[in-house]
Amino acid sequence: MMILGPNMNFDGLLVMILLIMFGPAILLAIIGIIVYKKHKKAAKVLFILAALYLIISLGICGALIAGV
Repeated sequence: MMILGPNMNFDGLLVMILLIMFGPAILLAIIGIIVYKKHKKAAKVLFILAALYLIISLGICGALIAGV
C-alpha cells in the first residue's frame, strides 16, 4: 500500500494551511477596523494581535510548508 502516490492532490491541504496562516489575522484586522470608530484603544490592541499572529503563523506554517 502506497501512502503517497504520484496522482495524489494536496490542494485542500495547502488551502487549509493558508487559512490557518492568514485567516485569524485578517479576521482580527477586520474586527479592529469595525471597532476603530468607537473604541480606538481596543482597535489598536486588535491590530497588534493581528500582526503578532501573522508573524508567528508565518514562522510556524512557513516552516511546515518549506519542510525545515
